[in-house]
Amino acid sequence: MRGRDLLKEKAWDSALRCVQCGYCLPVCPTYQSMGKESASPRGRINLVKLAAEGKTDVIRDLAEPIDLCLGCRACEAACPVGVPYGQILEEAKEAVAEERRGAPSPLGERMKEALLRHLLPHPGRLRMAGTLLWLSQKTGLQSLMLRSGFLRRRSVAFHQLGKVLPRVEAPYSRLRRGALLPAQGRKKGRAALFSGCIMDEVFHGINRLTVELLRQTGWEVIIPENQRCCGALHAHQGMREEAKQLAKANIRVFEASGAEIYVSNAGGCGAMLREYDRLFQDEPKWRERAARLAERTRDISEVLVRFGLPAFRREWEGVIVYQDSCHLRHVQKVVEEPRELLRSIPGAVYVEMEGADRCCGSGGIYNLLHFEESMKILDDKMKEAAKTGAATIVTANPGCHLQMRLGVERMGEAGRIRVLHLVEVLAEVCLEQNT
Repeated sequence: MRGRDLLKEKAWDSALRCVQCGYCLPVCPTYQSMGKESASPRGRINLVKLAAEGKTDVIRDLAEPIDLCLGCRACEAACPVGVPYGQILEEAKEAVAEERRGAPSPLGERMKEALLRHLLPHPGRLRMAGTLLWLSQKTGLQSLMLRSGFLRRRSVAFHQLGKVLPRVEAPYSRLRRGALLPAQGRKKGRAALFSGCIMDEVFHGINRLTVELLRQTGWEVIIPENQRCCGALHAHQGMREEAKQLAKANIRVFEASGAEIYVSNAGGCGAMLREYDRLFQDEPKWRERAARLAERTRDISEVLVRFGLPAFRREWEGVIVYQDSCHLRHVQKVVEEPRELLRSIPGAVYVEMEGADRCCGSGGIYNLLHFEESMKILDDKMKEAAKTGAATIVTANPGCHLQMRLGVERMGEAGRIRVLHLVEVLAEVCLEQNT
């Protein structure tokens, strides 16, 4: 099936719901940074309609505007008629991918294909990549590559993000998948942790602290052994069938976990889990199973607000600001819980950052594929952060975490401003220091 036919079958009816009112324009980061209609949600939707009707070409006219969308879905929250922009975007991505099938691919596309097809879906390969990253940091090879310009000559984006990667944990110190860790005190139930890909390999310490916070609040925690990548990046790049296979694998293992709740600490991953049923519109049995998984999926902030934090052991010093994860806010609708937790910390001065609900420009792998556009959005974000006088910027998603670290680096404030995940902040004030 050609791209135009896919658009006609899957996206056209939804696109017709857009009344072109323009409420989406003020909240769209790419429209604000690029200032053209084709970089806005309503502009992209209009192009989808025209391509579906055969009036414009999928590759010539639609591909670039669709590729330049961050997929933050702020437009959905602003839309007065409930246009499902995220669904239209993914279907347009799928149509573009179908049209490009078999055509020669530039280097960036080949790298994206390698990442999505040959690394992220394979836990063993991911673990090996994490081990190699740890070794490169341990031996100084990463620093050498950064100083020598090796990475810069191949990709400015990889070089810049490589500068702000955190120190990864040694492979032998990581939590074992398949482990069942007992609750501390009276048991509330069993929680299954969704480990994620980048979270588990680059930010494994946050997963460890997430488990400990859950245990301290009375949850027995299981880390399902055969869980896979959530498939969000695949769905966002038009690789629907690959996303479905990953979703099916995760549904099976979480169903078998015996857990009452499934906990994510990554806004994008949690959003994908909560929307798995969208992948299975033509498979009723899988759609039902996906819907049950979605009902049990919770962000860690929701769990800690509902069931309570461990007792505070120390006070915080300095100003804290919070940068929303787009998919945590706009898809999972988790807005107040992280803020409530931060405001509750003794000694902390919580300040609401202007535009905290605006995308930081990370957008999954957007900052790798469209680095300059991403940096324009990030630099505007950091101007707002600087106005608050914050000593700590708090995030809830690994892509946002790396992007904000890069923003601090670009400001020249790496020694003064810390970027931490919400879980890291709570762990500092609630857990024993050696946890």
